Amino acid sequence: MITSDININLEKKIMKAEVSIIMGSTSDMPVMQEAAKILDLFEIPFEINALSAHRVPEQVADFAKNAHQKGIRVIIAGAGGAAHLPGVIAAFSPLPVIGVPCRSAISLDGWDSLLSIVQMPPGIPVATVGVDGGQNAGILAAQILFTGDDSKIKKITDFKHNLKNKILKANEELKQFKFKFRVN
Repeated sequence: MITSDININLEKKIMKAEVSIIMGSTSDMPVMQEAAKILDLFEIPFEINALSAHRVPEQVADFAKNAHQKGIRVIIAGAGGAAHLPGVIAAFSPLPVIGVPCRSAISLDGWDSLLSIVQMPPGIPVATVGVDGGQNAGILAAQILFTGDDSKIKKITDFKHNLKNKILKANEELKQFKFKFRVN
């Protein structure tokens, strides 16, 4: 048991993060962990940190300016409320940034976050997923990273095929519900 724990820890130290998941507050973790689950599924090394564009702006700028030098290839940034984090990171970084608007105690059901992230000025793009769309952010990061690698693209294709199968199965399950005027 101890030997396998040591091997796992050594493997983690050898792996370098390709994706950085950044959140404005740890209250965003329930949404952002969905991105992490997808990255785990596709075996993409990643890191997770909390950085606030408003509370530690110097650290955000430093992270964004230097992430590519650490081997990061895509940044997923989630934030609620005013949600400036993805845009500030995109302003300082040459890497693709995926913004995840998060509902929060101070947000307007996520709409303010969505608009803050999606309405970026020309020259500072942020690819934005839907409100609380951590899973889609993870999938988009994988698609960006897998571009040009047919064996890895197959992982995405298989994943999407399984989504199709879930819907087909759901329709079969819906047949159990009988109604007098149902025609299918």
